[in-house]
Amino acid sequence: MAKLTMIFAILLIILGVAGFVATGSHAPMALIPTFFGVLLGILGLFANTENSKRRMLFMHIAVTVGLIGFIFPGLRAAGDLIRLMHGHAVLRPVEMQEELAMAGTCLIFVLLCVRSFIAARRART
Repeated sequence: MAKLTMIFAILLIILGVAGFVATGSHAPMALIPTFFGVLLGILGLFANTENSKRRMLFMHIAVTVGLIGFIFPGLRAAGDLIRLMHGHAVLRPVEMQEELAMAGTCLIFVLLCVRSFIAARRART
């Protein structure tokens, strides 16, 4: 799972940089996925160890970061989507798309981690 964490970290970094460039490189808030990606990458590096307790600790921290990366952008994007469905214009459509992409990426990461945690627990018993 540590290697998978680093793959998702790279995806989030690319998403953040692409969003920053898409906004004309003037909106530093577009780099939020990059910060999440860097944090996940660091946690993935720390989790890449033979020590199972240490690996478990850092992977649980990483999945918590992923969950936060799903909830907050997901809620912000959901608000924009609701406004869009009611016929109102969205002020920053690129931001909404980036939030949706970040929330989706983090959701997939969290689901894969939970599946791995369940499989590891079953293998121990």
